[in-house]
Amino acid sequence: MLCSRATARHLARYAKRWQHTSARPALNSVTPDDIAHFAQFLPQNAILSTLSPVSVAPAEIEQYNSDWMGKYRGKSTTVLRPHTTEQVSKILKWCHERRIGVVPQGGNTGLVGGSVPIEDELILSLGNMSKVRSFDPVSGALVADAGCILEALTEHIATHDHIMPLDLGAKGSCQIGGNVSTNAGGLRLLRYGSLHGSVLGLEVVLPDGTILDNLSTLRKDNTGYDLKQLFIGAEGTLGVVTGVSILTSAAPRAVNNVILALPRFENVLPLFKSTRRHLSEILSAFEFIDRTAYELAVKHGQGKGLTNEESEGAECFVLLETSGGSKEHDEEKLNALLETLLESDPPLINTGVLSQSPTQFASLWRLREGVTEAVSKEGKAYKYDISIPLASFKDVVDATKEQLRKKGLLHENAVKHVLGYGHVGDGNLHLNIVAAAYTQEIEAALEPFVYELVSSYKGSISAEHGIGAMKTHAIHYSKSAVAVDVMKRIKHLFDPHGIMNPGKVLE
Repeated sequence: MLCSRATARHLARYAKRWQHTSARPALNSVTPDDIAHFAQFLPQNAILSTLSPVSVAPAEIEQYNSDWMGKYRGKSTTVLRPHTTEQVSKILKWCHERRIGVVPQGGNTGLVGGSVPIEDELILSLGNMSKVRSFDPVSGALVADAGCILEALTEHIATHDHIMPLDLGAKGSCQIGGNVSTNAGGLRLLRYGSLHGSVLGLEVVLPDGTILDNLSTLRKDNTGYDLKQLFIGAEGTLGVVTGVSILTSAAPRAVNNVILALPRFENVLPLFKSTRRHLSEILSAFEFIDRTAYELAVKHGQGKGLTNEESEGAECFVLLETSGGSKEHDEEKLNALLETLLESDPPLINTGVLSQSPTQFASLWRLREGVTEAVSKEGKAYKYDISIPLASFKDVVDATKEQLRKKGLLHENAVKHVLGYGHVGDGNLHLNIVAAAYTQEIEAALEPFVYELVSSYKGSISAEHGIGAMKTHAIHYSKSAVAVDVMKRIKHLFDPHGIMNPGKVLE
C-alpha cells in the first residue's frame, strides 16, 4: 500500500530516531552491588528494588515505571527515594562513575513521558524531599525542597497572605521541582508570568554529583550568566533540581470569576480585547473551553457552570477570573464589562454567570480544571500542548477533526472526540483527541500532521508540558538546526556520559 509523502517522512524520522537511540553512549543496568553501595548511605525505606535483599515485588515499582495516563512504561528495577541533597549528590556521583542512567521523578503528572524510564534506568524519586526551608513575608521569597507538593506550598504561604505564582489542575500531586524542570505554565500565567521570571534561584545536583548552590532570594542579580535559566524547562536532562527559591505574590483581597457562553468562536478575540480594556490590572485568567470539552466536563461531574438553557446555542465558553484589592471595585468593573458585552451589536456573548459565593467560585474553576480528568474517563487521550496564534484555535481543532475523518477514524470505535481548551492569554491550546484505545493507526494519522499544522502557523509544539519522550523526534518543527545543535552541546558539556534522563528532549 502506498503511503503519503508526509507519512513517509514520519516513518523516516522514526527510523532516524532509532538510529540515534542506538548511537547513544551505552548505559549500564543497576546491579545488586549498586544496591549494596546505595544502602551504605540511604535508609532501607529509601531503596525500592527487585534486586534488593529485602523482597520487593515488581508491582510495587509499577507506579514509578508508568505515567498516570498509562501511555508510557519503563522497565526500571530500582527506585531511590533520598531525603537530602547530599544523598542525591552521592547517588549521581556513583551513577556517573558507573554509567547508570537516571530518571528524576517528581509527582509523575507529566503528559509527554518525561518522568518515566525508556528502558531500565534508575528512578530518582524526590517525594521525600518535602521541607519548606524558609519564607520571607516581606519580600515574598519562598525556599523549598524540590519534592514539595504545589498545593502544600500554596497552603503554607496562605497563612502569610501570599499565593504561589502558578496554579495547575494537578496541584494536589505535582511537585515544585517538577514544575520548574518542565517550566509549567498553568492557569494564571497571564497575571503572574512564567517560571523563568518568578524563580529566583535553584539548587541543582549536576550529573557528576557536584552541588550547584544558586538558591538566591534576590530579585536583582546581574553577575554573569543566569545559570538557573538553563535548568528551567530542561526536564532533568542537565541535572536534578533539589531546591527552589521562588517569588510569591501578596494574596489578592478580592477574587471573582465568571463563565461566559459565546455564540461563535469568532467572538473570542474581540471578547479578550474588550475584557483586557475593561478589567486591565485585575484580570488574572482568561480560559477558553470549546463545546465538546465543556460537555465532557459537565457529563463527568467536573463542577457546575451554566444551566442547560443558558448553555444552549453556545459554540464555546470562556472562564475569566479577576484578582484585586477591593471587592466592590472589582465587581463594579465586572458588571460594567458584562453590560458592554450584552449590549454590543451583535452581542459578543449569549449569557454569563458571575460566581456569588466561594463554593460557586470553586465550582466554576473545577469545571475548567476538570476537563483533563473528564477526558481520561471518556477514553485514551492523545494530548498536544501547543502555542499558536489565538485566532487559529478553532481552525486547528477543525483541521485535526477533518484529518481523522478523511482517514476513516472519526467514529466510536476509534476516535470519539476532538476538542480544544486552554489559555487564551498566552496562546496555549490543549488539543485533545479522545480515542477508544491507543493505536498505531491513529498515531500515524496525527503525526506528523499536527506538528506540520502547528509549524504552518509558526507555532510551538510544546507550550508548557515539555518535550519528554513524546516529541524528541519533532523538536525541529519549533527549533532550528542551529538551536538544536547548541542544545546538544550544552547537554554534552553538563552530561558527557548521557546518564541524565536519557531519551528525553533531545534524540
